[in-house]
Amino acid sequence: MKNLTTRRLAVSGMIGAAYAVMAIFGSVFGLTFGPIQFRFSEALCVTPFLFPEAVGGLFVGCLIANLFSPYGLLDIIIGSLATLIAAWLTSRCRSRYLAPLPPVIVNMVLVGGLLAFEQTGFTRAFMAAFWYNACSLAVSEAVVCYVLGLLLLKALEKTKYFKELQKKIDFYREDGKIIKLAYYGNAWAILAPIGE
Repeated sequence: MKNLTTRRLAVSGMIGAAYAVMAIFGSVFGLTFGPIQFRFSEALCVTPFLFPEAVGGLFVGCLIANLFSPYGLLDIIIGSLATLIAAWLTSRCRSRYLAPLPPVIVNMVLVGGLLAFEQTGFTRAFMAAFWYNACSLAVSEAVVCYVLGLLLLKALEKTKYFKELQKKIDFYREDGKIIKLAYYGNAWAILAPIGE
């Protein structure tokens, strides 16, 4: 079991490192920051659907990437928290096709608000700037997550190494309570009773 935990931590670290490198590389071409951004590293935000342990790695990777943000401390905090929330919500999704939705919505709201504040402060122009930034971010995030992210999920599901690490959830009833189980590689673990 220790090897399995170490392996999962390594996968989380690899995903976080890949996120940071891809985002920093994209900033060289002006793709990572701003209202119209195609942050290709955001495609990795769908990985918690298969690997819930990737949530922490994505948060750290985004935090490292945002250290280079022109929006400063505000983006380091809010942008990284947006990725953390989106990754956590993705890990709770039950459908592969819904997995890209949390990054789209969370970034649309939080990062859209951050960019609007940076551009206008809390003036009367804030709402117009917010909707412009939120809509442009939602479109670019949807393209990256739904196209690249779903392709990535499909590829990972077919890769032998990652197949055994994938989260498999099942439920069964015992004494009137629904029990949630998880299958990791070769062992079942009881996660929690769901309720009556």
